[in-house]
Amino acid sequence: MGRPSAKERKPYNSDAILDRAVRVFLARGYDGASLDDIARAAGITKASIYYHVRSKEELLARGVGRALDALAAAMREPGATSGGAEARLRHIVRRTVEITVAMLPEVALLLRVRGNTRAERKIVARRRAFDHEMAAHVARAQRASEIRRDLDPRLAARLLFGMLNSITEWYRVGGELDADDIATAVFRLAFEGLDRRHPPRP
Repeated sequence: MGRPSAKERKPYNSDAILDRAVRVFLARGYDGASLDDIARAAGITKASIYYHVRSKEELLARGVGRALDALAAAMREPGATSGGAEARLRHIVRRTVEITVAMLPEVALLLRVRGNTRAERKIVARRRAFDHEMAAHVARAQRASEIRRDLDPRLAARLLFGMLNSITEWYRVGGELDADDIATAVFRLAFEGLDRRHPPRP
């Protein structure tokens, strides 16, 4: 099937192109995707893409940047910067779930970036900075004796992230679960465990 004619092409802004680019990167892999693939998926010319961005690398950076910016902003919210250490950690976990559900393609793509190019390495560095902040919140809650202290905070943070990151693999928009349901389940598993004798917290 050929490229749409000029009359058939819809005007695209940079956000719409980013939406398409993220989905093409997810489907074909960043290395395997080209600007031609993205232009074809968007029904526009490659020249139209160059009107908005300079390169495929910029599309990747801006696409996953949506998720990274949202996660970084969550770390600066009042719920993450004031109150008890455990409450702050819970706030960050809840916001991470909400952001993942709301920006599923961007977060899924973020987790697939491996650092093979300069643009990817910058993304990985930002992702690690968020991971380190999460580990710091875990350690702070441990020092305050608000969560168990017999686990390495970095390991605890990695295991917590394992649960959060897995959402991108199985969550389906419009399914039976929403962000609040998922956050509640994460809280109970991470903070209370699977022991049925442990009373659930409100």
